[in-house]
Amino acid sequence: MEFKTLKQIFKQLFNITLLSCFSFTAFAQVMLTDGYVRAMPASVPNTAAYITLENHGPATRLVSVTAPFAKEAQLHTLVDENGMIKMRQVDGFDIDSHGSLILSESGNHIMLLGLHAPLAEDSKVELTLSFADGQQQVISLPVKKQAGSAESEHHHHHH
Repeated sequence: MEFKTLKQIFKQLFNITLLSCFSFTAFAQVMLTDGYVRAMPASVPNTAAYITLENHGPATRLVSVTAPFAKEAQLHTLVDENGMIKMRQVDGFDIDSHGSLILSESGNHIMLLGLHAPLAEDSKVELTLSFADGQQQVISLPVKKQAGSAESEHHHHHH
């Protein structure tokens, strides 16, 4: 009899934990749909992270990123100054309600400066995103040479 009650308590606890996980995801509202960190040669101390976030809630703003594996993570944008494309650090990126934020190689991105150690290709790294409303979200990104670059395709598909 006692054993059964314990089992029910555990079952209830498990359900509550499960529920809180789901509601946290709903609460976070900003979802990572894609992303990677670029694998660089061991001699290069900096790299960049590219992510796609979808916002399923009210408008928010990505204000900072922290990466335990680097000295500093900065939000960067590319600006055209007299025909020269330059990187400029910004204090955040707005994400519209039900909009998405795309940080890509050709535009806004997260610069990771002063890597503590070279990042191994195909490993995973964690970054913490901080939003203007005080929410934080940990995301896990794969380390890749480049998204869909031809040189990373060693094998050719024959149809």
